Amino acid sequence: MTPITTTAELAAFCEKLKGQPFVAVDTEFMRETTYWPKLCLIQAAAPSAEAVIDPLADGIDLEPFLEILRDERIEKVFHAARQDVEIFNNLSAMPRPLFDTQIAGMAAGFGEQIAYDALVRQMLKIEIDKSSRFTDWARRPLTDAQLTYALADVTHLAALYPMLRQRLEKAGRIAWVTEEMQAMADPALYDVEPENAWKRLKPRRHAAKYLSVFRAVAAWRERTAQTRDQPRGRILKDEAIDELATQAPTDADGLNRLRSVPKGFSGSKFGPELLEAIRAALKDPEAYAPVIERNHAPSSPAAGAVVELLKVLLKARAEDAGVASKLIATVSDLEKIANDDEADSAALHGWRREAFGEDALKLKRGELALVLDGARVRVVPVRRAQKA
Repeated sequence: MTPITTTAELAAFCEKLKGQPFVAVDTEFMRETTYWPKLCLIQAAAPSAEAVIDPLADGIDLEPFLEILRDERIEKVFHAARQDVEIFNNLSAMPRPLFDTQIAGMAAGFGEQIAYDALVRQMLKIEIDKSSRFTDWARRPLTDAQLTYALADVTHLAALYPMLRQRLEKAGRIAWVTEEMQAMADPALYDVEPENAWKRLKPRRHAAKYLSVFRAVAAWRERTAQTRDQPRGRILKDEAIDELATQAPTDADGLNRLRSVPKGFSGSKFGPELLEAIRAALKDPEAYAPVIERNHAPSSPAAGAVVELLKVLLKARAEDAGVASKLIATVSDLEKIANDDEADSAALHGWRREAFGEDALKLKRGELALVLDGARVRVVPVRRAQKA
């Protein structure tokens, strides 16, 4: 098998993709030792064309394929799309419209975060050859076996996509997946602006001093990781950001006393830069601290018990609908609902409210009961439970 290695070859292939209803896409990349993912291979398959594209080939310009990704007349199909979409977003080519077969599989009753090979096995009755799974995709040349393995990721994807979509349409759940895809294609999800890096983490306090240092340290780490092209964790671990925000050291001695900061960090070239970032944040903590909205009322004494009941209700409703419970609501959603009927929770909006949220509120109000029927939990109106 010969991959596409020139811009002319890529342009000719992309001409074949124009006018297609969809194109299945996958990537192979490396990022274990870098901040920015290194794109090593692109695989694409439409109903009448398929190819492996080599982004590392000398002089190749990916723009013809990026234009296909931007073409909103062609649906882009991925499996577990998050990292692939991040790569293309970095190349200013957010794939729209987007269809993620992992999320679609969750909505179609294949379980939570179903793996690609499992979905292919169940839908196409094909076992995927995994012999090239641990290939170093940055090495050249790639063997025919490696290229064939890579291409199979999209040829099978192109085959199962119409089947999966038809299944969802029959169940009336295409809108569920469309809503999820709109969220996944939101550029804010892939924001790499250093000043927003704190949003990926979980601040444990709300005091202005803590939050200002938390934001400053997260921004410093993000900026340093980007500049040096190293993983965030190699610069500073997540837990160190919380300790730095809690202790707010302003000199080398204070930095050296922290358990989560590597020994000798203050004497490295990173130490003075980090301390300067902290001191700058502390000049006006109120102004620099991010505003964190509290999404629900303070936890009530009974909230823990309510959350446990909501977990049972969620499991029952997910089984009734034949859909993965994680797609409907998370534990965080349940905690918010337990404390506040008007909580800003995805489970109280759109199709999730219909599938679960409305019943969750009724359960809280005592209008529904959970009844054990053998090994299965049934959800019944309270009046029916009383008559029984």
